[in-house]
Amino acid sequence: WYKDSLSKFKKIKELLDKKDMPNYSVEVHSLKSDAKYFGMNRLAKISLDHELKSKENDTDYVINNFEELEKEFNRVIEIVGKYLKWFNKI
Repeated sequence: WYKDSLSKFKKIKELLDKKDMPNYSVEVHSLKSDAKYFGMNRLAKISLDHELKSKENDTDYVINNFEELEKEFNRVIEIVGKYLKWFNKI
């Protein structure tokens, strides 16, 4: 999950840059599902908001709130990365 998430988030950013809301919604849905599965509730909630707004084609919301999504994603990745390094798994 850790390694795949980094490339998936890069793809999310690329889709945002293209304002490709249909595919953006698919990718943030995947991020939401993974976050929910692992108990990353705040990331799941923010991802859900982005999923719903992108399905409404609300590009303004997505752009204006992307920093929050990115910040939370990076916070989670940092925590998971530290955990995995502690166990020598990455």
